[in-house]
Amino acid sequence: MKVQKALRSAALTASLFAAVAAHALETVRFMAPGSPGGGYDQTARTLGKALTEANVAKSTMYDNKNGAGGTLGLAQFVNSSKGDPNALCVVGAIMVTGIVQNKPQITLANVTPIARLFTEYNVIAVRKDAPHKSFDELMSDFKKNPASVKWGGGSKGSVDHIGVGELAGAAGVPMAKVNYVPFGGGGEVVSATLGGHITAITGGYAELSKYVESGQFRVLAVGSPTRMAGVDAPTLKEAGYNIQIGNWRGVYGAANLTPAQRKELTDAVLAATRTKGWQDAVKANAWSPSVITGDEFSKFVDDEHTRLRAVMTNVGLM
Repeated sequence: MKVQKALRSAALTASLFAAVAAHALETVRFMAPGSPGGGYDQTARTLGKALTEANVAKSTMYDNKNGAGGTLGLAQFVNSSKGDPNALCVVGAIMVTGIVQNKPQITLANVTPIARLFTEYNVIAVRKDAPHKSFDELMSDFKKNPASVKWGGGSKGSVDHIGVGELAGAAGVPMAKVNYVPFGGGGEVVSATLGGHITAITGGYAELSKYVESGQFRVLAVGSPTRMAGVDAPTLKEAGYNIQIGNWRGVYGAANLTPAQRKELTDAVLAATRTKGWQDAVKANAWSPSVITGDEFSKFVDDEHTRLRAVMTNVGLM
């Protein structure tokens, strides 16, 4: 009797696995519209591993295309993947600002919204031997002589750039006097900061965490609504500046997907977010889960266009 139960259980497990495998995506091709090692790339590779861990994708491939806030990569994705149910492009607030600022012919209206995944809040850090030992010291010099503080971060109009602009406004510093140096990729700005060419670096914690944990960077403040676990630094609000700096990330599918294909792709992504690998990465990278799909995600992105256009205008970037 026990043997029969065991055989039935094994057969059921095998049939369930076969059912999952039968509906699995083929090789999922990701477009990470930024440099290798950057936030787009990290999101793509983490999600790709989770898709295979969840048995909803057989394998994954990755393309990187940097430039114009991600809109160059988006254009390549649109042109190369029409109707492909196994293609995903990582998107985020930086891409929205790139679209608002650059007004490209190809926008997010040309692809299929799948899911928002998480929000990643910025940190503001300096190299370990920097003269500024606290955020108050950094801001004191910034207010006295704005040009003396070189801020380093993502491309012009990025969340990093907008965040520094909002911080300047809160500190009473005109945007025209802010010395912000934009970089196309995370590796470039890290090298410039470690080399002493940048006073303070701002970016998502996940991109900078290994430098923080190794002691090469010291975090002076965080842009999250509450303190980040494991990061000994005040929030901007605690430091006297009532702002938050953060970048959401999500994924879009190719153009011209059928409703059934869109549902299958969405279900696969949701299954990936439930895996241990994904949840471990969320914790390690200090990501704040904020999963939404379907019409709710579409409306959120539309609202982001309006919000970010207004913010960019307020800080003088439009």
